[in-house]
Amino acid sequence: MNLKQLEYALAVADTGSFTRAAKRCHVVQSALSHQVARLEARLGVTLFERNSRHVRLTPAGEAFVQSARVALEATRRIADDVAAACGEVRGRLSIGEISSLTALDLVDLLAGFHREYPRVDVRWLTAKSEKLIVDVRERSLDVGFIGLWQGEPVQGVAYRLLAREELVAVVHPEHALAGRSRLSLASLEDEVLVDFPVGTGARRQTDEAFQAAGLRHRVQFEIGHVLLVEKFVQRGLAIGLVPEPVASQFRGVKAISLSDAPVRHLYAIWSSNPTPAAQVFLDMLERSLGDT
Repeated sequence: MNLKQLEYALAVADTGSFTRAAKRCHVVQSALSHQVARLEARLGVTLFERNSRHVRLTPAGEAFVQSARVALEATRRIADDVAAACGEVRGRLSIGEISSLTALDLVDLLAGFHREYPRVDVRWLTAKSEKLIVDVRERSLDVGFIGLWQGEPVQGVAYRLLAREELVAVVHPEHALAGRSRLSLASLEDEVLVDFPVGTGARRQTDEAFQAAGLRHRVQFEIGHVLLVEKFVQRGLAIGLVPEPVASQFRGVKAISLSDAPVRHLYAIWSSNPTPAAQVFLDMLERSLGDT
């Protein structure tokens, strides 16, 4: 068993395809398939179920992935840990955020980090909170910035609460409700709404809020980025529910507070054993929050 075999097998698990895994690892597919087969022979198990339509992990493969990720990460960070012990921070820092992060200016923070630690290769992605939590747990992401709803626990990662935000309704300025200073969820029951897709954390909270009040949640438009809420409302197509700091950045809409508003909590999350680069970034984050 060698590190390349671990890397190839994890690439197959991540992509669900030997072809895509080979492209990611910059090798020909036959070489990658051969190394994965040798790994399976060495372990005495089948890691993947293969047919012409899909590649899936077996139960043995699921167990392998968990241990292999930890082993590969530990090996990759040896040189970075040694360099940090000698006073030099280098390596990789991967950060993920939700599209509606408002608690801090992350780009500004990363710019300051890059000036101070130019040898760290910074990667950044935007994704849903659910994916970011999984990625941090699996150590494919160093730090995540997520939004969860009040009462929803943060599990399997270290975390820091950044902010608590109430949702507000955003309506077109000429909408019949635009003249109101305060609304309730009941006043929105018969309105067309724009929201995130079913199953996402953002949608789950609004679904549950309407359900708890015995109300219908009439979502006609499902979107993948919070800025699309602004566009749908600007054009009079729907009403949106977004955190108040997000609404304050919208133009051409009217934000109205809710008497029974759902509340979300913004968190920074990270592994309990951060890399040297992640640790100094977290230290910088803490200092920036102390200055606000």
